[in-house]
Amino acid sequence: MTPAEANELLEKLQAGVIESADVIRAFQAEPIADLGFAQVDRQRELRCGFPEVIFGTGKTAEQIAEIGLSILDKADQLLVTRVEPTAAAFVCKRLPDAVHHESARCITVEKEPLPKRAGTIAVLSAGTSDMPFAEEAAVTAEIMGNHVKRIYDVGIAGLHRLLARADELRKAHVIVAVAGMEGALPSAVAGLVDKPVIAVPTSIGYGANLGGIAALLGMLNSCGSGVTVVNIDNGFGAAYAASQINALANHG
Repeated sequence: MTPAEANELLEKLQAGVIESADVIRAFQAEPIADLGFAQVDRQRELRCGFPEVIFGTGKTAEQIAEIGLSILDKADQLLVTRVEPTAAAFVCKRLPDAVHHESARCITVEKEPLPKRAGTIAVLSAGTSDMPFAEEAAVTAEIMGNHVKRIYDVGIAGLHRLLARADELRKAHVIVAVAGMEGALPSAVAGLVDKPVIAVPTSIGYGANLGGIAALLGMLNSCGSGVTVVNIDNGFGAAYAASQINALANHG
């Protein structure tokens, strides 16, 4: 059941068109679609504000498409993350209006886009090599109904590049800072703004980066106040949290 369907039921109840028992039965209806290989949560949007998101890694193109069709049966938005190009081509043929965001490795479907919230989420990348994870964050934040400002290649190896964008950073409601190597970007950003900074360590870096461990530990030990950290390469998780923060600001 979608939020719109739930509201419609409640309006009919208030108008006396249906009985309360019918409403209770509708809300008690099985929220899971059993596809055999997947149990699709079709009431995620009703509980959490956005439909279930498909993690593409490890799934066949056919499985992704079938799960997507099941979600879209009850939702107007669909997000698939970590999709390989060959699988993306297949899925886009199966799902009407599907868009493949190649750099982000995501697929989106928007039958009816969500209204945009007033606030802006700024997505920063330290280097061009970090852009796939930054783009994953940007695409996620956009489909969830947020204005997104992309600010890329502003790592602290050239600190002047970051300082030149300080005014734009201060206008954002939430900042997602994506960095590999030693992961210093979020600390520098936190010293410039009075907004939440969500740090995304990436696996980009030389050997001692240890696949992102160095950046992760650097961010966890940040001296910048207001920095929180998600897992390595998790642009999606950072954007989801940023969207929830931005939603609270809009409700206030």
